[in-house]
Amino acid sequence: MQSYPGLFITLEGCEGCGKSTQARLLHQNLIHADIASLLTQEPGGTPLGNRIRNILKVKRDFNISPAAELFLFAACRSQLVTDVLQPALQAGNVVVCDRFSDSTVVYQGYARGLDLHLIESINNIATRGLKPDLTILLDTQPEQGLKRKRNSQADRFEAEDISFHRKIREGYLALAREEPGRWLVVPAQLPVKQLSRLIWENIWSRLKMQGQAKDSG
Repeated sequence: MQSYPGLFITLEGCEGCGKSTQARLLHQNLIHADIASLLTQEPGGTPLGNRIRNILKVKRDFNISPAAELFLFAACRSQLVTDVLQPALQAGNVVVCDRFSDSTVVYQGYARGLDLHLIESINNIATRGLKPDLTILLDTQPEQGLKRKRNSQADRFEAEDISFHRKIREGYLALAREEPGRWLVVPAQLPVKQLSRLIWENIWSRLKMQGQAKDSG
C-alpha cells in the first residue's frame, strides 16, 4: 500500500444529498487503488465525538442554542483533529471526511445566524488551522434532499423548516464561489454510480499529479 504526504478531502451538502454514500464509495475506490486512506465523519469519529453526535443529532425535549451547538461541534472537531486527522495525514493517508468545518460555517452561520467571524475564530482553534485540500459539494435543491429522507426518522437538523435548508444550500454555494480552487461542485441528482465515477475521476487526476496514484490507473 502506498503512503505519501496526506491529502485531506471533505464532502459537504444539504440533508439527503447522498454525501455519506459518496464518501464510502470514494474510500472504497482508494482502497481498490491501493492508496493508504481513512474514512471518518463529523460529528463523530472519536469516542467523545460519537457521544456529542448523539446529543446534536437526536431530537430531544429540550432546546440547544445556536451558540451551544457551535461549541459542541468545535469540541467534537478538536478531538477528531487531534486523535484522527493529524496522525493520519502525517502518516501519508488520504483522509476522506463526511463533513468538516464548512458545515459549521453554513449551519451555525448562514442558517442559524451566528457571526461568521466568530465561527471562523472558533473553527481555527478547533482545527489548529487544518483545512481540506479539496471539498466536494453535492449540490441539490433542499426539497429533493429532504424527500430522500422521508422514510427515515428525521434528526434535529432535518426537522427544521424549509427556509433553514434553503439557507444551508445558499451558504454552501457562497463558500464555493469564494474558494473555487478548493471546491468541486457536483450535481447530487446524478445516479449514484455516475456521481461516484465523476468524483473518482477528479480525485484520481489529483492523486496522479501528486504522485499518489500508480500509472496503471
